[in-house]
Amino acid sequence: MCADSRGLSLLSPALPPSETGKRRTIAPRVLPVTTLTPTDIASAKPIRQAAARDVPAATDPLPPPAVAPLPCPAEPPALIERLGTFYNNGFVLMESSDPERIPFKLVVANFAQMRYTNTQLESLTYEDHLGVVRRVDPRNDISFNRDLLTFFGYAFDPKLKYNVIVWSSGSLASVVVAGGITYEFNKAFALNTGYNALPGSRSLLGGFRDLAGVDRSMADTFFRPGFTQGVWATGEPLEDLYYNVMVGNSLNTLQIGAGKIDVNMAYSGSVWWEPLGSYGPVQAYNDLEKHSTPVIRLGSCFTRSREDRFSDASSTSPDNIQIYNSDGVLFFSTGALAPGVTVLLTDYTMWAIDAGFKYDGLAINGQYFFRWLNNFRADSPLPISSTFDHGFEASVGNFFHPKCELYARTSFVFGEFRDSHEYCAGFNWYPLANRGLRVCGEVGRVENSPVGNIITPYQAGQSGWMFILQAQLNF
Repeated sequence: MCADSRGLSLLSPALPPSETGKRRTIAPRVLPVTTLTPTDIASAKPIRQAAARDVPAATDPLPPPAVAPLPCPAEPPALIERLGTFYNNGFVLMESSDPERIPFKLVVANFAQMRYTNTQLESLTYEDHLGVVRRVDPRNDISFNRDLLTFFGYAFDPKLKYNVIVWSSGSLASVVVAGGITYEFNKAFALNTGYNALPGSRSLLGGFRDLAGVDRSMADTFFRPGFTQGVWATGEPLEDLYYNVMVGNSLNTLQIGAGKIDVNMAYSGSVWWEPLGSYGPVQAYNDLEKHSTPVIRLGSCFTRSREDRFSDASSTSPDNIQIYNSDGVLFFSTGALAPGVTVLLTDYTMWAIDAGFKYDGLAINGQYFFRWLNNFRADSPLPISSTFDHGFEASVGNFFHPKCELYARTSFVFGEFRDSHEYCAGFNWYPLANRGLRVCGEVGRVENSPVGNIITPYQAGQSGWMFILQAQLNF
């Protein structure tokens, strides 16, 4: 026999004294099945007391009537039904129905990127500005290039938000666990702390999942800052005007322990204006959504930092690998500016301005960069006291079909020691007509790449053709 939701079959109460001695057939009274809440359980009296009150005593003249069994409750919901009830920018594992009383939310999302890279190089070596011959390795590999597993939500207060990130790369054979905490005071001001990208370039402001091509451009990779721990503020103080300003440990401290980080800080900020309406989800470069009216985005970024080598002069390879000379040599490596000389400290200043236009599937984007390195401290005299590099990136794409875009992009670096450029063309195919699944193919020609980063298609000194095919899943 199945009991009701209180674990007890309840009978009708005993007859009043005036009816004692008369035999009557009493139909059982079956109470409706009730779903208990934690509050109901906490306030309920013990079951034994309830039984003593509701069940007739053995001395009553009437025997208790037969009671039909209550229907058994439905099977408990499956685990997936109890954990993930709906999707909203990720799978919502838990969300309170009453955030004011129980303020808690937990969501999980993931971004995965698979890539095939093939480079056909003109030469396996190149010569830097000091005449040193350096090696360039060709690539022909398939890699799980990026995976970003994110848990986020709020706790104790809907305005107190959190995220925990597990970032991994098969290309780098690296895993980084990061996260952050945010308190959103209002639309105009949110205060954040944790790991974040320094907002020194447009691609660091949330749009890396839907760049113009398979990855950041050669120029953007060369000029931009990176990711570090710090404090930053974001908001929309005026309609369609946004900002992101940050104070961090350095240009890039991923996998750099606090014991190696010096006392100098990095300062970075960006402002942008979207006067005709939203430029797109996470500032995506293309117009998959096909804006029915034109939209534009105008922005500027500025970064300033006193950069340390993060390792002493006895090591020829620095731990700080964010800055390159325009000839493709790591700035902090021994012999980068003079034979046998190691730079230990430098001032880094970078300013970028960007603009974009979208309408009916057409997207045009561009950004110009200016970078100064000066105030060097080295272990021996240097022949120069500063360097200045500048350059730009530009892209154009159009959806000739609702699911497929053709694009072309280019970038140039006009450097202190060498000039570089690239020309690329490709396609973006969204099989599901949304940004959840993207397949991208690209062919490009690079001349004298000034930067190397294995997670991108670029290697320092690279000249020749490159072929990339990529698939990414974002949910």
